[in-house]
Amino acid sequence: MAGKEIYVEFVVMGNTVKVTAIDSESGLEASVVGPANAPRGALADAARRKLEYLEKKKPV
Repeated sequence: MAGKEIYVEFVVMGNTVKVTAIDSESGLEASVVGPANAPRGALADAARRKLEYLEKKKPV
């Protein structure tokens, strides 16, 4: 995913936050949910790693 532009969205829902990473080229999305008081950087990294996993898993 190096060199790709990835958008990260945070949506707080009570005491949890949904973090979505979106690949700007393919439109592929990956989301994770975590506690609202968790560091945003850690949640964003988890969403990016999941997006990377899905990208590798995607059929060619």
